[in-house]
Amino acid sequence: MKTALITGATSGIGRSTAIELAKHNINLILCGRRQHRLDALQNELSTTVNVHTLCFDVRDKDAVFSTIENLPEAFSTIDILINNAGNAHGLSPIQTGDLDDWDAMMDINVKGLLYVSKAVLPKMIAAQSGHIINIGSIAGKEVYPNGNIYCASKHAVDAINKGMRIDLNPYGIRVGAIHPGLVETEFSNVRFKGNDQKAATVYNGFDPLTPEDIADIIAFVVTRPYHVNIADLIVFPTAQANSTIVNKKIN
Repeated sequence: MKTALITGATSGIGRSTAIELAKHNINLILCGRRQHRLDALQNELSTTVNVHTLCFDVRDKDAVFSTIENLPEAFSTIDILINNAGNAHGLSPIQTGDLDDWDAMMDINVKGLLYVSKAVLPKMIAAQSGHIINIGSIAGKEVYPNGNIYCASKHAVDAINKGMRIDLNPYGIRVGAIHPGLVETEFSNVRFKGNDQKAATVYNGFDPLTPEDIADIIAFVVTRPYHVNIADLIVFPTAQANSTIVNKKIN
């Protein structure tokens, strides 16, 4: 049985991916900042696969490295890394952007992904095997009004994904990214700082993607034969044409 480490596993895409991978008999290391949610998910899935939880913030470099370096023996070999943890804070033009929001996006979306990858890679390289999935965004392919720093962070993920695939090619490690459009999760609640009413308007009038849709794609990607690497994938709901065009008449 393979083992997958999933960051941001307490909600949204990460949680749904854990549930989906368990159906494929993949053991799980679930990472997140909310221990009670990790415990609940572990209880739900541990009747199917082996589950270990890690409660840390990917921005905390020391916690990332010490925790991953000290995994129990049964979970010490990570076959699949899903870099899912990420966030968006605020939707302001750059001249009025909040510096704390900028730091949060760059630290979690970029540096956190790098820390976790760096901690996991030595054993993958030694084994000459592994699979890394980086969860990006259409914001990593386009720039939209007031998206400035969030888009910059996801453009960085896109570049890191490409560079990682080149650098790890000699070691037989598969690297790919999935870039979703509009997925209905806690994403907009975080972006609008807990304003549920404002967040809900983002998804009104059409059928957005669900976390389960992305989890299904991730499961497809990681279960392909070894010689197949899904390197770069963009997925939209049918109603979405790009970052700014959404047909809200399609349900």
